Amino acid sequence: MGADAAVAAVFEPVRTATTFEETVDRLGTAIRLGILAPGSRLPSERDLAEQLAISRSTLRQAITALVESGHLTSVRGRTGGTFVVPEPPLAEGSAGPLPEGWHEVLDVRIAVEVGIAAVAAERIDDDALAIMGEAVERMDAATEFGEYRRADVRFHIAIAQATGVSRLVALATEVQAEVTELIAHIAHPPQVLRHSNADHRRLIDALARRDAARATRVLRRHLDGTEHILSGLMPGGPLPE
Repeated sequence: MGADAAVAAVFEPVRTATTFEETVDRLGTAIRLGILAPGSRLPSERDLAEQLAISRSTLRQAITALVESGHLTSVRGRTGGTFVVPEPPLAEGSAGPLPEGWHEVLDVRIAVEVGIAAVAAERIDDDALAIMGEAVERMDAATEFGEYRRADVRFHIAIAQATGVSRLVALATEVQAEVTELIAHIAHPPQVLRHSNADHRRLIDALARRDAARATRVLRRHLDGTEHILSGLMPGGPLPE
């Protein structure tokens, strides 16, 4: 694939349920690989939204996330625009690429947590919903990623606890520990965290309604989003399969 064809592929329409995360993934990966060269200017917001076939609101959120993570910079004025930074940063967590087999960790997470959500939707009570709601509020108020992540873990384990099955709680705890190791390799833009927490609110609503189908759908989309963010913001290493 020539350079022009590679750039064209970056700007093909985004066709997925996770348009925000997919857009961060697409642009972040292109910047990391040098397909979008350091210092290069992105198309205008209107043109880029049309090329990607996404809303301008979603595009703004994705660009904000990539500005917050240090991959892009916005310049005001007549000669301004959105530019790739000269040297995209490494992640603020563990240096180096994601470990081999990281996709397997996320696959196990999908199998475990989506199954847990289906059971929890049948058994959840007000106490569990209150714990989840409190965790969401803590994530909203967090000023450091460590605070956010602790509340995030509490949220997901609370879903497992709502099943009343101790082995599922143990599995959820193990999965969260492995995911924590993975996300230490990437930056944590506030825009990404806000978007993720909005998913948490939707999941609470689905569980409160005991709507297992919707709960599993929301959670699966949430987990797919995590994979896109990891792919787009990791500092190097293997591409998504």
